[in-house]
Amino acid sequence: MLMLLALTLILAACNFGAEEKPASEEETTEGTEGTESPEGTTEGGPKELNLVVTSEPPSMHPQLATDNTSSAVLKQIYEGLTTYKDGEVIAGAAEKWEVSEDGLVYTFTLRDAKWSNGDAVTAEDFEYAWKFALNPENASEYASILYPIKGAQAYNEGGGTEEDLGIKVVDEKTLEVTLENPTPYFLELTAFKTYFPIHKATAEANETWYAEAGDLFITNGPFTLTDWQHSGSMTLEKNANYWDAENVALDKVNIGMVESETTAATMFDAGEIDFVGSPFQTVALDVIDRYKQEGILKIADYSAIYMYKFNTTDKIMGNANIRKALTLAINRQGLVDNITKGEQTPALGMVPLAVNGFNEDRGYIKDNDIEEAKKALEAGLKELGLSDPSELNLKLSFNTSEAHAAIAQFIQEGWRTNLGIEVTLDNSEWQVYLDKLTNLDYQIGRLGWIADYNDAYTFLEQYDSAKNGNNDTGWENAEYTALLHQSNAETDQEKRIELLKQAEGILMSEFPVAPIYYYTNLSVKKDYVENMELDQLGNVYLKYVDINK
Repeated sequence: MLMLLALTLILAACNFGAEEKPASEEETTEGTEGTESPEGTTEGGPKELNLVVTSEPPSMHPQLATDNTSSAVLKQIYEGLTTYKDGEVIAGAAEKWEVSEDGLVYTFTLRDAKWSNGDAVTAEDFEYAWKFALNPENASEYASILYPIKGAQAYNEGGGTEEDLGIKVVDEKTLEVTLENPTPYFLELTAFKTYFPIHKATAEANETWYAEAGDLFITNGPFTLTDWQHSGSMTLEKNANYWDAENVALDKVNIGMVESETTAATMFDAGEIDFVGSPFQTVALDVIDRYKQEGILKIADYSAIYMYKFNTTDKIMGNANIRKALTLAINRQGLVDNITKGEQTPALGMVPLAVNGFNEDRGYIKDNDIEEAKKALEAGLKELGLSDPSELNLKLSFNTSEAHAAIAQFIQEGWRTNLGIEVTLDNSEWQVYLDKLTNLDYQIGRLGWIADYNDAYTFLEQYDSAKNGNNDTGWENAEYTALLHQSNAETDQEKRIELLKQAEGILMSEFPVAPIYYYTNLSVKKDYVENMELDQLGNVYLKYVDINK
């Protein structure tokens, strides 16, 4: 619902772990021009923060972006009705809200906020953005995150009308939202990028307004996008018209685009960038031990999962026993101990242990269960009319990254040694790779998923239908979908969690996805960088960051 590392190699709360086009040496240093010191801003001068992301963001349209790299920038330049601070939901563009007694109607009152061009932020700007995402003609892959709104799913899937949507502009500063069912995490959803507003007048005048920095790129967040050198760098500057501008410490944020984790580590060591950690690149595998010894590596809990998805429309991967064999024959603990080294937890289910109600192993599978994997492989080969594992000829795809490659090589060797399955590795730049997944042009593909909100539903919802924009497997199951729908209507939290666990059990019995590990978020920062903390959902809000040297 953004196809987001530590490895934190993730696509986001999305699809995440973006890597794309290698930046030249000139491009990686471009963002630091104008500072008097390679390690940041000199005392008394403008406060600048230097960062890198792994690639060109695939989309700077809030309703079309699906990945962690795009999200990392969008949440600095836009603000939803609500936002986050220290992991808690707080008021954003809305100064207050009221919720009806039955939990179905939310009435938001907007504060006197302005767009970066000085126009007032209105309830109509939010209505326009949400309806854009739900309009099936716009093919927003994250449209389903708006489905709690009355009529949203029917409209998005072609069975309803825009007039049926529970989105009502009462007046310029009042937005009334009616839900299908009580949704306890709805105020977390309104902080998510798909719920960000769009400057309606600009979008109606130019449908490609979001493709370049400049006068058309009008935003309502703490920063504005003032320069965008495609595949090279982005520059954010403090938004003087932001309603809380006086509490934004940074004057400028320089964001380079660097594909290599090792190059990012070298830049950090040289003082060219001030922070490394998802979503602003990831800590390279070969420096983790050194950073630990130096006492600068921070390891934080992260509600996210690293996984391999299977294209169930493929002749071979359409066989559930083959998928089961591959899933069971992954040595997750060995991978964490020898490759990722970030204190990750082997994933034996789709919902991370950090999520409320899912704090214990649910007993679906065992780690590195070779004997059961061999039994499943034998059954699968028989069903496919094959006599030998070598006849499978599988391909494992991933987006270009040193870490993704190391993980793939480890798992590839395990499948070869333990099951006799030969697997070819295939890597592509980020946007090309996303297109492969979306078009089901793959057999096995890696992805990460960061919680979009603090609830198990965010990890399970993407598989409710093969048509879901974040599914990417072709798999669907009527009983699974029904359980998810029941969970949405259930107001008793314990019963709701039990329904979600039953759904997860179905997912883990048919194996459209192989969970590998639950992330931790590894990061390093310079001593003079203050308040740059990542919450459990991987959110980083530069609004709160300061530079003091």
